[in-house]
Amino acid sequence: MILEPIRPAILSVRRIHNAHESVLVGYGADPSRHTSLGLVTCDQDDSTYVALDEATKHAPVEVVFARSFYAGASFSSGRLSGEILGVLAGAGPAEVETGLRALVGCLEHDACFYHGDERGEIALFPHVVSSIGHYLAHESGLPVGSSMAYLVAPPMEGTIGIDRALKEANVRVAKLFPPPTETNFTAAWLAGELSECEAAASAFAEAVIQVGREPRA
Repeated sequence: MILEPIRPAILSVRRIHNAHESVLVGYGADPSRHTSLGLVTCDQDDSTYVALDEATKHAPVEVVFARSFYAGASFSSGRLSGEILGVLAGAGPAEVETGLRALVGCLEHDACFYHGDERGEIALFPHVVSSIGHYLAHESGLPVGSSMAYLVAPPMEGTIGIDRALKEANVRVAKLFPPPTETNFTAAWLAGELSECEAAASAFAEAVIQVGREPRA
C-alpha cells in the first residue's frame, strides 16, 4: 500500500505582540500570563491540529483557539482562510516564535492527508502521533506523552476504517467524531502502545482504500 501525500498549504502566519486584552480574552488567552499571539491558517485542519500540538512540545505556549471552518478549504471565506484558524499564546514574542517554527516545520515535513484512490477523489489522514503534547492531551483526556492514531476520512470510508482499526489493533477510543464534522468527515483518536497505533493506522488506511475501490461490495 503506497499512499500519495497531499501536502498542506500554509496560507498565512502572523504574530500579534502586546495584543489588546480584549483580543486575548476573546481568543481564549489569559492576559495575566499571555501577551503575544501566533496565528496560522492552513488548507488542512487535522494536519494543523497535529502541528499546533507539536508547538506545545517545543515552546511554553498554549493552543488557545483552534477551529475548523464549515465545509472545508474548497469553500473558504477568503483567499487566506483555508480550513482552520489556529492561535498560539505565549508570555512573549520569543515563546510564540519558537512555537510557530515548530508548527510550520510539522506542516512542511510531517502531518498531511493522503490520496486514498487512484483518481485522487478520497482524502484520508492515517496519522500516528508517537508522543502527544499538551494540546492533544487536553482535548483527548490522555496523558501527555501518550501515543495516538489520529484517523480521518469521508463518512462512509472513515466509519468502515475506524471499525477495522479497532478490530485489528489493540487500541481504544479516546474520542470519536461521527459525521458530519465541520468539514463533513468522520474521525477518531485511538490510544495504545505506539506499535498498536501504527497497526491501527495501517488497517484504517487499507479499509478506506478498499471501500473506495468497492463502494457497493
